[in-house]
Amino acid sequence: MTVARATGGVLAGVELERDGRDPSWLSEARLNALDWVGRHGFPTHKDEDWKYTALGPILALPFDAATATSATATSGTVVSGSRVSAALIDEAAVDLGGPRLVFVNGHFAAEFSRVTGLPSGAVVTTLAAVLAAGPDRLEPFFAHTPGARHAFAAFNDALAEDGAFIHLTSATIVEQPIQLVFFSDTGGIPLISSPKSVIIADPGSRATIVETYAGIDTDVYCTNAVTELVLAEDAQIEHYKVQNEPVTAFHVALLSVRQGRNSHFSSRSVMLGGSIARHEVRVLLDGSGAEVSLDGVYLPQGDQLHDNTIFVDHVATNTTSHQLYKGVLDGRSHEVFNGHIMVRHGADGTDANQKNKNLLLSDRAEVDTRPRLEIYTDDVKCTHGAAVGQMDDEAILYLRARAIPLEDARGLLIYAFVHEMVDRIELEPLRAQLERVVATRFANGAGQVGQ
Repeated sequence: MTVARATGGVLAGVELERDGRDPSWLSEARLNALDWVGRHGFPTHKDEDWKYTALGPILALPFDAATATSATATSGTVVSGSRVSAALIDEAAVDLGGPRLVFVNGHFAAEFSRVTGLPSGAVVTTLAAVLAAGPDRLEPFFAHTPGARHAFAAFNDALAEDGAFIHLTSATIVEQPIQLVFFSDTGGIPLISSPKSVIIADPGSRATIVETYAGIDTDVYCTNAVTELVLAEDAQIEHYKVQNEPVTAFHVALLSVRQGRNSHFSSRSVMLGGSIARHEVRVLLDGSGAEVSLDGVYLPQGDQLHDNTIFVDHVATNTTSHQLYKGVLDGRSHEVFNGHIMVRHGADGTDANQKNKNLLLSDRAEVDTRPRLEIYTDDVKCTHGAAVGQMDDEAILYLRARAIPLEDARGLLIYAFVHEMVDRIELEPLRAQLERVVATRFANGAGQVGQ
């Protein structure tokens, strides 16, 4: 696939040319997706799920579509001018010791990656490798109904050339976390990268997946990522995501999950970076007894906008979903929480709960929170709620009276607010990383009310 330079905005000037590498179904899917975006455009404030997230700064920029030569050669050797190093990757993503796939500008970087210690039933490779060797198995992950989700997902279908591919055969258990690192180095040229990752967990399989997104400070780029998971009966996947893009970058991501009977999926996200960052999660509970747990913590500062959009669709009987999202906002930052739980006809025995809690450290920070329940059956147990508040002055006075300095007192209260999220991170290196971030994020006088 050849992609022409994008000029005059994120879409204008992007063209797809048939070059013989893609199978006919994939070429058709790419062209259909791009055609749909061209005809319908990107979301606006009139779209309910994008009502509070202004996309103008993203859509106005003249992005180039990232290719394999944007930062790495197809052989995996870093080309001249790249600033990426093993030390920089380790700094961005704490090394968890297990298999690790690193992608630079959405394309595999072999020299920073390793695939070791995997059991025989686990396949951990790249999307590009699967497309080259046996592309038909990926057709369900590209041939979406155009517009069934939204324009960014369709744009990913049109442009995605690489990403992670993980297949766990029946009863396969991967003990060490599988780490996926997506790093951006634009070389001064605004790029849009479109990694697509596919994770298939066959019956009784189990693994932990950790995604990290980061890049070179001051670089201007957009990450438009899609991660799709399919969990068969009794499969268990524990998923983590750390988004720490520079504040000059944009991040739009979709996590799409389909769960079979008695499967268990958990996802814990940490949102730190990005000028505009959207983390969308869509879960289809399609088998009786399926269970999902979704947690998130976000810490926007300055003029950052973070958007957490969640849709959990209860289709089968006796399914369970739990959501807890917490945020601490400073400066003029803006958070959008748009949580939607759907309980379909016949989904008896559904147990669903959803909570969103926010702590404002500035009078100019803003939260738009919208928890929703849509229920079409009677035999359910569903709850939802949201809260937005400021620092407790009485608690600060209590700590100050015990000779605790003001900033230390504020730090203790912030940590107390988010510690529940920290404790839910079972991977010790990730938990330690988040503890350090929380300890330093609002230090040096930041977060004064009225700032």
